[in-house]
Amino acid sequence: MTTAQGGWSLLRQHDFRSFLLARLCSNVGAQMQTVAVGWQVYSVTRDPLDLGLIGLSQFLPFVVLILPAGHIADTRDRRRILMACHAAHTLCALVFLVLALRGLASPWPVFITMSVLGIARAFAMPAGQALLPNLVTREQFRGAVAVNSSVFQASTIAGPTLGGLLFLAGAPLTYAVVAVLALASLLFVSRIRGGGRVSAVSDPTTLRELLSGLRFVWHKHTVLGAISLDLFAVLFGGATALLPVYARDFLHVGPTGLGLLRTAPGVGAVLCALALGVKPISRYFGRWMFGGVAMFGVAIIVFGLSRSMLLSLTALVLLGAGDMVSVYIRHLLVQLETPDSIRGRVSAVSAVFIGASNELGEFESGVAASWLGTVRAVVFGGVATLAVTAIWAKCFPALWSMDRLPASAHEDRKPA
Repeated sequence: MTTAQGGWSLLRQHDFRSFLLARLCSNVGAQMQTVAVGWQVYSVTRDPLDLGLIGLSQFLPFVVLILPAGHIADTRDRRRILMACHAAHTLCALVFLVLALRGLASPWPVFITMSVLGIARAFAMPAGQALLPNLVTREQFRGAVAVNSSVFQASTIAGPTLGGLLFLAGAPLTYAVVAVLALASLLFVSRIRGGGRVSAVSDPTTLRELLSGLRFVWHKHTVLGAISLDLFAVLFGGATALLPVYARDFLHVGPTGLGLLRTAPGVGAVLCALALGVKPISRYFGRWMFGGVAMFGVAIIVFGLSRSMLLSLTALVLLGAGDMVSVYIRHLLVQLETPDSIRGRVSAVSAVFIGASNELGEFESGVAASWLGTVRAVVFGGVATLAVTAIWAKCFPALWSMDRLPASAHEDRKPA
């Protein structure tokens, strides 16, 4: 059975299917919300720094809470944690709906609401990442990762496009649909029956326990290299935060065009995920990972210099494909190296790196655009990403030369 066939056959399993549907609804809504929030804030202030502050407002509470959240994911029912997070997403969408109906005059209510979303995301990421391996057997896990990644990337295609189209009818309609999708994701998670609780005995909540995931990553140099490569490459290459500027001021394509620009990386990622499903990587994992990050950097440079919508979309498609290769290998590496007893805490450490690269990268892009100008900031980010790729290949030779993935660190057992 091929990886693709094994992966998609998992859709017959009730818990895994419910998990995927919840993630699909949640991510489609989040992508729609990103388009609406970015366009609204930039239309009010016309300051790219405020686009960076959207990311910073999510990142600050996220980075403060993520390690305790990882410990909680290892000691509490992961399903209930996800349910609480999706409930918070629903409430935030309703707040955005009220703000849109009353008229947005200042970005500060948006920043505050995004901070609440950052809190929810801090708990949702380690709980969700740690829950997935317990819904399938070890033999099914690679297929489950491929399907899960495909569903996530499909949401990055559907979400921005729907958000851009609905925004033409008004921001209130967009946020109302986001609220419905968040509520649907809550209901799907509530249907998951197994895999949520790790054990009946909880470790004491001490500083040593909270930092156990960080210690594990520090001593696993391939894992450390993989997630830190993503951190610094995407940190400097956060051009997507500035898409509202390109859509409005350079490409002149409006909110619908902004939705298409945000969709393009997802298209590239889905095409790459499908290719990985049909012909999965079997050798030279390290070089594939570095190659994906390098493609990401080159695509950013091309996008930054482009004034053609077609060329910009092509560059963003390639950006998404390169990122997908890196994400796919990193996720497999982290989960296969990590014992289930600390998977939540290790996933929390990985989430810190991912959150820093995304939200903090958006803030860095906003600040750089304010100082250097939008185009120079984006091109500089792409060049910096290529420099990081070369430096990490020298600093982490074991990751660069990694030929095959390691054997799984958790027991070969069926899910609870």
